[in-house]
Amino acid sequence: MELDLEPLRLPSDNERPFVIAGPCSAETEEQVMKTAFQLASKGCHNFRAGIWKPRTKPGGFEGHGEKALPWLKRVKDETGMLITTEVATPEHVELALKYGLDMLWIGARTTANPFAMQAIADSLKGVDIPVFVKNPVNPDLELWIGALERLNNAGIKRLGAIHRGFSSYDKSMYRNLPMWQIPIELRRRIPQLPIVCDPSHIGGRRDLIAPLCQQAMDLGCDGLIVESHCDPDSAWSDAKQQVTPDVLDYILSLIVVRSEKVSTEGISQLRKQIDQLDNQIMDILSKRMRVCREIGQYKKEHNMTVLQAQRYNEILDKRGAQGTLYGMDADFIKKVFEAIHEESVRQQMDIINK
Repeated sequence: MELDLEPLRLPSDNERPFVIAGPCSAETEEQVMKTAFQLASKGCHNFRAGIWKPRTKPGGFEGHGEKALPWLKRVKDETGMLITTEVATPEHVELALKYGLDMLWIGARTTANPFAMQAIADSLKGVDIPVFVKNPVNPDLELWIGALERLNNAGIKRLGAIHRGFSSYDKSMYRNLPMWQIPIELRRRIPQLPIVCDPSHIGGRRDLIAPLCQQAMDLGCDGLIVESHCDPDSAWSDAKQQVTPDVLDYILSLIVVRSEKVSTEGISQLRKQIDQLDNQIMDILSKRMRVCREIGQYKKEHNMTVLQAQRYNEILDKRGAQGTLYGMDADFIKKVFEAIHEESVRQQMDIINK
C-alpha cells in the first residue's frame, strides 16, 4: 500500500513515546486549564479535549462546540502544548482551523462513513496539518485504509492512525476489543504510517490503561492518546476510563519501550526453526487437503452432502480441548480449524462440481 506521507513528528521528552493527553470532554474553562497545567507540569507536550462529542443516544453531554475552542487556544498560549480535538464535519474542520488547532483526529464513527470522510477530506484540501484517523467501529481494515487514502488524496501527508479497539456484541473485559492483529496488519501494509494506541477507549476502565499502554509499546506503536482529567470521578463523559495527570505520569514512568534497532542475531537460529516448522505445517496441510479431496470424491460417488455438521462440531470441540492441553487458547485453535475446514469444504466442492 503506497501513501504519499511525510514524517509526523510530535514533541516528547525522548524517554517515552509521544503522548497526547487531556480530558474526554472540554467541560468548563476552569477544568480544561487545570488539567492542562497539571499535564504540562508532568512534561506532556500534546493536549487533547473533545469539543464536539458524538453520543450513542441523545440527551447526554454532546460538547460545547465553538464556545470551548478559545479554551484550547488558551492552553496553547499559556502552556506551549500543541492542541487537538475530534472533527466530524467540514464545519468542525473550519472552526478548528480558525482557532489555530495544531492537529485533528477523526473518530471511529466518522471513519466508518465514506461520505463523511470524503466531505472532511474535501474541506482539508490545501491545508497542511497532521490528521489522525481512528479505526472504524467494526473490524474492517479496508475501511480504515480507505479513510486514510481519502485524506492523502486531498493532500494531507502528515497522517497517523489511532487504534481504539473494535465494538463487539459479546461481553468482554474491554470496552472495545483490541484485536491487535488488525493494527499489526495495517503496519505491515503501510509501514511508514505512525500508529497511536488509545488505551482509554480499548479498556474503558482505569485499571486497564497501564497494561494496554505496555502492550501497545511491545507491539511497536509509535505513541499513545490517553484521556486524563483533573477530577475523573466528576467527568461529564467517560468518567470510568479517565485518569488524573499524576496517575498518567506514574503509568508512563513504568512503561518499558523496547528498541527495534537491537541486533536480531541472537534470535536468528530460533527464527530458522520457525521457518522450518512453518514449512512442515504447509506440508501437513497439503497432505490433509489431499485426503479431503479423496473424501470429496467418495461423497460425489455416493451422493453425499459435503457438509457433515456433526463431524465439524466434533473436530472443533476435540481440537479446542487438545489445544488447551498444549498450552494454547481453545478459541484460537477453533479459529484455526474453522479456517482449515472452510478450505476443506472448498476443495471438496471443487471435486463434486467437476
